[in-house]
Amino acid sequence: MQIDDKLKMFEEVFAPKSGEKVLVLVDIPHNDILDNEAWKKRREMAKEWYESFKEMGKKTGFTVDFKKYNATGLQNTLIPKDILDKLSDANLIIAMTEYSGSSSLITLCNKKDSNTRVASMPKAEKRMEKTALKANYSEVNSYANSIKKMLTKAIGAEIIFSTGDTLFIDLRNRIGMADKGDCSRKGQFINFPSGEGFIAPYEGAADEIKKFRESKTKGILPDNQHGKLIKYRVEKNKIVDVIGEGEKEEERRGFFSKNDTRRNIAELGIGCNPRAVVTGNILEDEKVGGLHIAYGTSNYIGGKTKSDLHNDICFPKGLPAEAKTLTLINEDNSKIELIRNSRLRYEIL
Repeated sequence: MQIDDKLKMFEEVFAPKSGEKVLVLVDIPHNDILDNEAWKKRREMAKEWYESFKEMGKKTGFTVDFKKYNATGLQNTLIPKDILDKLSDANLIIAMTEYSGSSSLITLCNKKDSNTRVASMPKAEKRMEKTALKANYSEVNSYANSIKKMLTKAIGAEIIFSTGDTLFIDLRNRIGMADKGDCSRKGQFINFPSGEGFIAPYEGAADEIKKFRESKTKGILPDNQHGKLIKYRVEKNKIVDVIGEGEKEEERRGFFSKNDTRRNIAELGIGCNPRAVVTGNILEDEKVGGLHIAYGTSNYIGGKTKSDLHNDICFPKGLPAEAKTLTLINEDNSKIELIRNSRLRYEIL
């Protein structure tokens, strides 16, 4: 991405204003959390963005700072409070980290009278400046808003995977959200590159007469992130079992046993960035026109579960397990086939 294109993107997406403070944030390896080449290049990219923001700031009248903190070692585990406190005076935070801090950074945006907005970019890569980061974000905005409305209206989603497995996700009592590539106003939080509509599934709750209203989320969830296709049995919106008896399966059983909240089905997301490509990098894979599902924390996107992580599994065309179809079911029993042949149907948005 040429410097002029980058500054244009900064203006369209972030719109930094005179008198504001922009902060570029990175996490760094330490102790047994070891560095890697992609992480090093991301920190170099962050420095490049810092310098570009500084050049822009000279003309616009905003200031720019660069901060780093010790990496947490887990995706979406909590950033220590003392670090968050040091970030709270920034108006715009660009977080180019190895380990996502979204569930913590969003709290800065949600504070009463917050003047902070955040773009979270965990595992961002320089090459994305030529793909998802170069999208037409007014177009992405429109797609994401349309998906948000559909998810809000729906009470359930029926999914058929290329593995032959099926999963039903309960969407009652939840409101859809959109990550649309606009981080220009205080209190906003986006993942960047952007482009998705998403919703927290219904976990179940006690009603006014103290009877438990169970979640209807149920089926088989494939997971293609561990060097082998693994399958989870899901009931009442929780991963209740890992299917199979191999070494990887045992590792996953141990992983979920360490913290029961990790079993929560936390998010159903639909990517809608036409420039995004499948590379195995979740930050971009989840923006490709298709499905992703997360487990773990959901309370920062409208759910009720707080966990020590939020992990996404992506299912667009081109990955070992694809979501062949996704059909939304509305309260009047009407249906919308949002994904067909493993691809998002942009024409209906």
